[in-house]
Amino acid sequence: QVQLVESGGGLVQAGGSLRLSCAASGRTFSNYAMGWFRQAPGKEREFVAAVSWSGGTTNYADSVKGRFTISRDNAKNIVYLQMNSLKPEDTAVYYCAADRTAWRTYGGQGAYDYWGQGTQVTVSS
Repeated sequence: QVQLVESGGGLVQAGGSLRLSCAASGRTFSNYAMGWFRQAPGKEREFVAAVSWSGGTTNYADSVKGRFTISRDNAKNIVYLQMNSLKPEDTAVYYCAADRTAWRTYGGQGAYDYWGQGTQVTVSS
């Protein structure tokens, strides 16, 4: 089992920045690829970004490319999502997830084995 706890969400004005963190415990963190997903009110949960076990490979949704950066610190068992130039349409609950196939950076939710509880991000216009 892997336990994931997100933090760093909040209210920010459009154009601002936030950094989300996801702390992992329970298993060797570097054995997992990590992803971020989000779910806006009334919408399906969607892929945001993913990073391989080493941090060497990343993948982003088109809607966040150039604005968001995913990274990880395997010594601290944390994955980050740096979000810049935020837009009102980025408002959602953000979830981190762990994929036991450590080399890949899939965008499909079914690839992920463990999920956090989520953190709310609200971007005001």
